[in-house]
Amino acid sequence: MSSHPLPNPKRLRQIPPRFSWIDQRLVREHYFERCSCDALALYLFLLTVADARGLSYYSQPRLMKSLKMGALRFSQACTELIENQLIAYQHPLYQVLALDVDSVPKKRTGKNKPESTQSPVAIKDILQQLSVARSSHD
Repeated sequence: MSSHPLPNPKRLRQIPPRFSWIDQRLVREHYFERCSCDALALYLFLLTVADARGLSYYSQPRLMKSLKMGALRFSQACTELIENQLIAYQHPLYQVLALDVDSVPKKRTGKNKPESTQSPVAIKDILQQLSVARSSHD
């Protein structure tokens, strides 16, 4: 546990009764590098609203409205997540899938370094990269 002082101790996070989690393998296994900002936004939303089995009962129109996405952007984001084996879809349900080592897509983009040379990435750096990428897409 870190001994650093908290900048705002009155706002220390507590695990809420309805807790969701984000698996660190999304970074370590390069899922974030293979997905667009839209796909990651959809994934985060589905992680947040999914039940204990990973099921989301939100409809496509409701998801599009919540994420402020048109049909084309939503469809592309959904397709990316399915291709990267992060979600499954069977009308009317979206399922957030377990990250399984055997199902990690082997496809890598040219900008990815081999995993053995990757250094840990801070979440603030990932968020900054997403912010930069999002502003360049707008």
